[in-house]
Amino acid sequence: MTKSATATLRPMTGEQRARFERDGYLVIRGALDEHEVARYADALDRLHAEERAAGRVGPGGSMHRLCAVAGLPQAVHLIDHPRTFPLVWSVLGWNVHVYHSHLDVHPPIRVPKPYRFEWHQDGGRQNRELETEPRPRLSVKVAFWLSDVSEPGRGNFKVVPGSHLANRIDGPPRRDVPWPEPVGAVEVTVAAGDAVFFDRRLWHTRTDNHSELTRKGIFFAYAHRWQHSRDENTELLATPAAAGFTPVQRQLLAAPLAGPGQSPGDHQWGHHPDTTPLHGYLASRGLLDPHYPPLQP
Repeated sequence: MTKSATATLRPMTGEQRARFERDGYLVIRGALDEHEVARYADALDRLHAEERAAGRVGPGGSMHRLCAVAGLPQAVHLIDHPRTFPLVWSVLGWNVHVYHSHLDVHPPIRVPKPYRFEWHQDGGRQNRELETEPRPRLSVKVAFWLSDVSEPGRGNFKVVPGSHLANRIDGPPRRDVPWPEPVGAVEVTVAAGDAVFFDRRLWHTRTDNHSELTRKGIFFAYAHRWQHSRDENTELLATPAAAGFTPVQRQLLAAPLAGPGQSPGDHQWGHHPDTTPLHGYLASRGLLDPHYPPLQP
């Protein structure tokens, strides 16, 4: 972890946990300072310009690029950022990795788009193949905002608070059939530098950007290491840039951690906490909790 993370890591508070369990999300104001916002926004702008020049952007110049750190190595410092990462391990525990991430740039919409009902829960087929009510949490996500979405209409994240406990919401027979917004839906209005931490089960959508600003964000989804990663970081971990990654960052990027005599599969299952970097980091600071199963030693 970074030096700043070493000095400031604190677990989720009881009040934060109660709000998260009730609403399915938390807003972290000022997660990034103005210098961090400028640094990551500039890097994202450069990548977007490269992607545009290569013809790899969507209609209107939109970009949704998977594998955030592979695309933008500077973003490695966001995956264990001291203002957000404690929320992740406070909920999921120490045996975690980033299983899915993306870089998003959405310029203003100049031409009306066909209607499409985009409300969803994260996880894809998990939401068809798991049979419980409600389905298990399985993962959480952090969205870092690099543009000002403090007013509606700027491509805001839109949610139904408390809907993480509902397997279904009312929706159309087809996504192209116009349909009323879910009851209780709210646009999350945040400033550049704020972050949103949310349960993957929370019903949410991205709204259209009808402002004069370009919507920019970096998203990281965390899951237990026994869940397969959607990100592909093998090539990234072999680059010179990866030499500067900390052990915890390497764990989060799904680097192989098994040592001599240790099965890689068993290691992902959490059978070797002594050689799992985040476990060691939390243990050395008294941040494990024998009363909370994911954080038990």
